[in-house]
Amino acid sequence: MVVAEGAGWSGMGWQPWTDLDRIRARLDAGADPDSGEGFDPPPLHLAAQEGSPEVVAELAGRVDDVDAQDEGRTALWRAVYFGRFDNARALVAAGADPWRPMMAGWSPGRLSLAGPTPDLFAPPAGGIGLSDAETAAAAEARRLTAALGDFRDPYDDGMGLACVAGISAAEAARRLEATPIEDTGPGSLPDDLSSHEVLYIVGAADVPGGCVISQPWGYVPSMPEVTDPLSAGTVCYGLYDNPKSGNQGSISRDGVTEDRDLYPGGEPSADDSADEILASYLYRDHAVAYSCAYAGLRLTDARAITSPDVWLHLPSHHYWR
Repeated sequence: MVVAEGAGWSGMGWQPWTDLDRIRARLDAGADPDSGEGFDPPPLHLAAQEGSPEVVAELAGRVDDVDAQDEGRTALWRAVYFGRFDNARALVAAGADPWRPMMAGWSPGRLSLAGPTPDLFAPPAGGIGLSDAETAAAAEARRLTAALGDFRDPYDDGMGLACVAGISAAEAARRLEATPIEDTGPGSLPDDLSSHEVLYIVGAADVPGGCVISQPWGYVPSMPEVTDPLSAGTVCYGLYDNPKSGNQGSISRDGVTEDRDLYPGGEPSADDSADEILASYLYRDHAVAYSCAYAGLRLTDARAITSPDVWLHLPSHHYWR
């Protein structure tokens, strides 16, 4: 028999919340159904996100409050956000409230209206719907993520992007004092991607709504020395897919870095705005699409990133402070 220590969930982590027998053994040995281990969310929240409907139902029958919040959201909210709709149904069957207000007005039920299962929950009396702008944002997210598809190496791991609203690739080159590389045939670009020289080479392409500066092998497009001048009079979203720490986002507006160390495509914070929470849901695990959408770019495919219109050589005199 498992002997409970602390809250009784030591060693569980995020897995395996699909093993009903294992979860029952922990609970029967005294594990606390209402308390996580260390910095982990409560068990019901972990099960809602990672587990099975059977485990969710078991925990929901043992907790003090099926709608207890962690970081501003309930277990049901997590189930909806992570697309675990069977778990969401199990929580509602256990008494969870889909329309309980939270997360800047995005209750679990209202959040589901923007996703692939708008009929997941019975509507409340009086009705709760999406605004026209929210409906349009959801439709554009479906279109954009489908248009971009799934990125594969070398266009995801270690890639850098700058998504700029309202300017052309030619204007971006001017702002960056970059020189177009006329000869892009065999041997014209460095073969050694570990060389320092490749950091000065970026791709540029015009897209509906603005332009994209890309670098399949490096972080340079996301540097403030690039995003700040690009954002003069407009907005630029920078993205670096750091192989060590994951996606890193930044916002530059009108020539100034507004925010850094963001997590595009990741779970939102409790203090995020309503628009930020919606975008996080619509572009979950789609960091490139999130970055493009933030700048209002409406790409029709991924060629602007994988096959830029032009390669640019950046000047070396001011890119490393």
